[in-house]
Amino acid sequence: MDVFLPIAQVFVNPIEILLLSAIVGVLSGLFGVGGGFLMTPFLIFLGIPPAYAVANEANNILATSVSGSTTHYLKNTLDYKMGLMIVIGGAIGTSLGIFTFSYFKGIGKIDTVISLAYMYILAIIGTLMLVESLGEIDKAKRNVLVKKKLHVHYWIHGLPLRMRFPKSKLYESIFTPIIIGLIVGFIAAIMGIGGAFILVPAMIYIIKMPTKLVPGTSLFVTIFVSVIVTFLHSFNYGSIDLLLVLMLVIGSIIGVQIGQKVGEKIDSSGLRALLAILLLVVGIAIAYDTFFAEEVKNNIVVITSSELNFFSNFIIDFSKQMPFFYGLFSIMFAIFLGVAAAFIRRFISKFRKQMLMKS
Repeated sequence: MDVFLPIAQVFVNPIEILLLSAIVGVLSGLFGVGGGFLMTPFLIFLGIPPAYAVANEANNILATSVSGSTTHYLKNTLDYKMGLMIVIGGAIGTSLGIFTFSYFKGIGKIDTVISLAYMYILAIIGTLMLVESLGEIDKAKRNVLVKKKLHVHYWIHGLPLRMRFPKSKLYESIFTPIIIGLIVGFIAAIMGIGGAFILVPAMIYIIKMPTKLVPGTSLFVTIFVSVIVTFLHSFNYGSIDLLLVLMLVIGSIIGVQIGQKVGEKIDSSGLRALLAILLLVVGIAIAYDTFFAEEVKNNIVVITSSELNFFSNFIIDFSKQMPFFYGLFSIMFAIFLGVAAAFIRRFISKFRKQMLMKS
């Protein structure tokens, strides 16, 4: 049975949304990256207009990032000082991204821009991942040990205004994390992704943070970037649909938990190759849909208020009459779901340990 999304004004199958978000969540849990670069194209394929897919997936990423970040906070595996430097750049980049988004939306080209951005990003990331994973598989088969340089210096390491980051034991220019955050924020605003697939390798190979601090700090940064993206999209365009967000968050959080458990038990080299192939396939599908498929209008329908239930009417009225508070509510709604999921997971983990001790 299809469900009507009052803000996006399209009918969707909730089972499809839940299953796809759960599958993407499993991949996120397995590889430690956000699933926005997959989930947003899937939402577009399901008939949700790109501008709405971007905004609502950003809100979903906020919830899952809060859930993961809470877990890392409890484990004390966060570098707040480094994270805040990246957030400063992220705020600037997000503002620039929203400005760019508004420009292309104003001239009616935003759907094409989003599609092209995903096509190129997925092609580049998928190709790099595939080459790297196939290389690791080949080395593992031949039992080859490759010595890597401990320190590789780029132009970014020569920037001024160095600062000490005690948690990461680094002495780094403040411009290094700020520039990285700016890039991540810009991409997040346009594509509705958390940017972890850029942020994580940048923190490891460019900033050179300890690996154990990278996931938690990445999630910490993603929270702030997603908050800004969610609020600006909600306030400027009224594109956040709480019904869609609820379905996305439930599926994603369940999927992430499964992916993390599975990832602890299996070798991910072969799976990374499969994920890379999936990214390339999705990129090709977007390219075909953009350049070759016949133009099909989104199945947007207009339904009168008398035909909607109380909840749908409430969402529509709330978003139109009080866009500022609706944006804040969307953020608090995602944060609440994320924190609740983290503490439920912790409770279940403690309960299992107690049961094992009793047995």
